[in-house]
Amino acid sequence: MSLEAAEQERYARQIILPEFGQAGQEKLKQARVLVVGAGGLGSPAAFYLAAAGVGTVGLADFDRVELSNLQRQLLHSTQDLGRPKVESGRETLQALNPAVQVPVYAEKLTRASLGALISSEHYDMVVDAVDDPLTKFAINDACVAHETAFVHGGILKYQGQIMTHIPHSPCLRCLFPEEPESKGGKNGVLGAVPGVIGSLQAGEAIKFLLGTGDLLTGRLLTYDALAMRFRTLKVPQRSHCLCGE
Repeated sequence: MSLEAAEQERYARQIILPEFGQAGQEKLKQARVLVVGAGGLGSPAAFYLAAAGVGTVGLADFDRVELSNLQRQLLHSTQDLGRPKVESGRETLQALNPAVQVPVYAEKLTRASLGALISSEHYDMVVDAVDDPLTKFAINDACVAHETAFVHGGILKYQGQIMTHIPHSPCLRCLFPEEPESKGGKNGVLGAVPGVIGSLQAGEAIKFLLGTGDLLTGRLLTYDALAMRFRTLKVPQRSHCLCGE
């Protein structure tokens, strides 16, 4: 799938990277990434994936835009209040890059529906950009079962974390053997924190699609905005975990 002249110019600063090149840009053009969650994490992740030229960026979210979202969810603006996030998100991404296809899924996804979506739509990678622990584990389990890579992201207050899973590497259940309860409620977060973590998720997805660099497989990267500190923790594979079978 060759690049047109406008694409050569749009992605020029990527194409000159030695690990990237025209071949890498053509890979991205054919790639399909599903972003589950069009909020704080999903906004920067989807935005940078579309800007980079990923050919298909799917958006899954069943929420509507609220005023309190706009402090951090940069896919949406004041004029989008009350609209489904997937609709305003798609408009923002296609305004940025009209060549990107943005299929949307405006329903709450379960383990079963996630698995069916990943396999039937042939997504290469999934971005976990949700805030509900149960949905995070649903993403984990569906991706592990269908041998699909995903990049986990989480945020709370001034902190964030990210980890990448590829088939047979440690997964979220290796990090958290006991699935937490979904308590609901609202948690505080500094708006810039999901910006940092979501951007890192986009970077991990692009590296995976290109087959370059070192992914955060078997490693959890944590970020503390107050201390301005990053740490990397090793995540060993838990014995008898489904991800290792």
